[in-house]
Amino acid sequence: MPYAQAIADEGAAINRCPPGGDEGITKLASLLSVPVLELDTSCGAHLPLRVAVIDEQFCIGCTLCIQACPVDAIIGANKFMHTVIAADCTGCDLCVTPCPVDCIEMVTVEPARLWTTADATEARLRYDKRQSRIAEMTAINIRTEAIVESEIGKSVQAQAEQQSTQPLAQKNTDKQAVIAQALARARARRLGA
Repeated sequence: MPYAQAIADEGAAINRCPPGGDEGITKLASLLSVPVLELDTSCGAHLPLRVAVIDEQFCIGCTLCIQACPVDAIIGANKFMHTVIAADCTGCDLCVTPCPVDCIEMVTVEPARLWTTADATEARLRYDKRQSRIAEMTAINIRTEAIVESEIGKSVQAQAEQQSTQPLAQKNTDKQAVIAQALARARARRLGA
């Protein structure tokens, strides 16, 4: 997405996307009415489709790969082994770097095949769904935090009110005791006089 934005807004070269290869460059050139360029290999080589594979015996269930996957192709739970849904993996290898135990390897899909337009469309849909889910969860978290903060504020205010009224109640009790003692002394004097 950032690369597409750079092409659209900043006029970045159309030959810096190794996964798209020559076919991607040709389509971009046609779409933008610019000359076809040779793939810039400083950005990587065009390779057959690869997918991530997790060596399950070493997975510690940290969930860092799940968080890194832009298309939700990795499933698992905290402190449990994870696995990659090969059919959903785009081969981006964004899950490899965050893995603290290096148990993720990129392997070529067998039989070897290239990335297709259908693959790209499906990946875009999964990416969009993930972004929507993250935005929804963020909104829920913000609302929940606001409710919690409001409840904490109410609790603190109630405690403050209770503390401020408690001394007043205590003062009233003290005054009543002093008055009762004064009345008792006055009665005693009358009876004694």
